Amino acid sequence: MSTESTRVELRAAWADMIDALNRARDAVDSEELHAPPPTEQGLAEGHRYLLGFVFSAIERAFFEDPEFPYFRRAIQPLDKATIDNADALYLSAAIDGAKDYRVRGRLAVGEGRKAPQYIIFEAHTVYAGDTGSLAELVPGGRAVTGSLDLADLVVDDDGRFEILLAHSRPAGHTGNFIATATDDGTQTARFLIARMLFHDWEREESPELHIVQVGKEGESPAPLDPAAAAHQLRRVGSIVENQMRFWNEFYDVVLEAHGDKNGDGFTLMPRNALNEPALANLAMGGGQSTNVYSGGVFDLEPDEALLIEVAVPVAPAYMGFHLSNLWGESLDYANHISSLNGFQAEPDPDGTFRYVVAHRDAGVPNWLDTAGHRGGFLALRWTYSTPPPQLPKATVTKVPLAEVRQHVPATTRAVTPEERREQIRVRQEHVQRRYRQY
Repeated sequence: MSTESTRVELRAAWADMIDALNRARDAVDSEELHAPPPTEQGLAEGHRYLLGFVFSAIERAFFEDPEFPYFRRAIQPLDKATIDNADALYLSAAIDGAKDYRVRGRLAVGEGRKAPQYIIFEAHTVYAGDTGSLAELVPGGRAVTGSLDLADLVVDDDGRFEILLAHSRPAGHTGNFIATATDDGTQTARFLIARMLFHDWEREESPELHIVQVGKEGESPAPLDPAAAAHQLRRVGSIVENQMRFWNEFYDVVLEAHGDKNGDGFTLMPRNALNEPALANLAMGGGQSTNVYSGGVFDLEPDEALLIEVAVPVAPAYMGFHLSNLWGESLDYANHISSLNGFQAEPDPDGTFRYVVAHRDAGVPNWLDTAGHRGGFLALRWTYSTPPPQLPKATVTKVPLAEVRQHVPATTRAVTPEERREQIRVRQEHVQRRYRQY
């Protein structure tokens, strides 16, 4: 290929990418593309949300290589999406399910140092949303071929561990293992997804992680050539367009976040209420395979509040309550108390967790700040390595903000402005540490 033909081909690929990005931009404000009801704030955040997918798509298109994988941040403050968990560090590595991989890691050990509350690795056949179609939610559309969580992870006294990823477990292998093919062999994994869930934001630290394709140690990838660059440019546009379309349609049609879509008089994500807690399943978007989920949509006037009462009959490995905007971006959890986990929240003497969602500080321990959003998603998560015999229960009551104290136990303590500032200081330091750029 001549220099001139290379120039023409790359210009054409660039133009195709820009066309796809423009179509993705249409999803910010198009009712036909299932955008949320437009507001000034929502449109501003929608363009930020779009650019978050651009940010991640550049890395994915040019650097996802199953021969030379690495753990990239799948979600971070720059590209929040999918009603992300404020307590989670999401990581992704591209793999080829027909090859073997070795993951090595080390958990924080020693005085004052702690590993994350919960860790899980899952091998996925499809990166959620990449198809741009809800068809990926039907049986066979995508699958988790294998998983391993902290309950079963074998770790030595120094916090070190090793995980083998392979099509099937080799004869005689007894260590940590994740299968990269479905039981029937019809699908193979293309991504290893890791989630690190933090409880104690002051002391828990991310583990060291390294992944390599077995046999590729010490080798180098081929230099970038024009054909690969053209393909990758087009893939940037495809990823962004498909992700925007998929999640818009998922929130609107499947979750019914913007109103009743099928005419049955109900919405899966009820307004100022929560759906029944249920085990994760791929037909409902998947999420973490060991989670129990409950969700809804808040829509509050300045003088209103939601009182959420949660009973947890079986103690989970992890528990969290989070708010996000209608694009599925978690709210600013570094600078606002827009999430609370099982370490941060305070139960009442009867064991019930009582949360208050409101635009202004309700003065109670378990206040969740809407961070200037009239509406958004409510998301509760409980993690169990094995399904519990009883699921959590949650009830929601809308009350006047001025009357919150009348609806919580008399023993509920008052939280001072100084305590809030200290809580936010801890959050700010943790988020900078979790996502440090050096």
